[in-house]
Amino acid sequence: MASNPQQNQQTLVSYPAITKHAAGLVDGTLTHVTSMLFADKILVTITQGGRLAQWIHVPLNSPNPIFADQQLPSSTDENRLLPMPHLTPKTLLGASTSERETVGQLYATQIASALFTTNPQENRTILIGLGLSKYEANRQAFYDTIDLVMASL
Repeated sequence: MASNPQQNQQTLVSYPAITKHAAGLVDGTLTHVTSMLFADKILVTITQGGRLAQWIHVPLNSPNPIFADQQLPSSTDENRLLPMPHLTPKTLLGASTSERETVGQLYATQIASALFTTNPQENRTILIGLGLSKYEANRQAFYDTIDLVMASL
């Protein structure tokens, strides 16, 4: 769980979009997450130090009919953290290294999976902007970031 979320604001406006914000410490770094829920897309930005360095989009609807009728995974703790198999993240901007692209797509897929698991009828595309100060494998930082994102959705 994210360390001491300092702020969790919600601005409910039907047009142009509903905006929500959460902030907290992730691996000792203040992290801001903002989500904007548009009619056709969901925009999520994750920033540390005010930067946005990478953009990824993940369509929640599956163009592949094999996955269209797939049932949700069981809600056991092990399976709950697995990404949904029909999600296909695509890096739009900012994948300067393969490590950065892999970490970004991991975050994007996990965020999309968590959103789809909580709302299986959701079919909008998610656009994720990442601005992490470190792109390294840190399990606790990953979980804390995902918790902040879910608090903002």
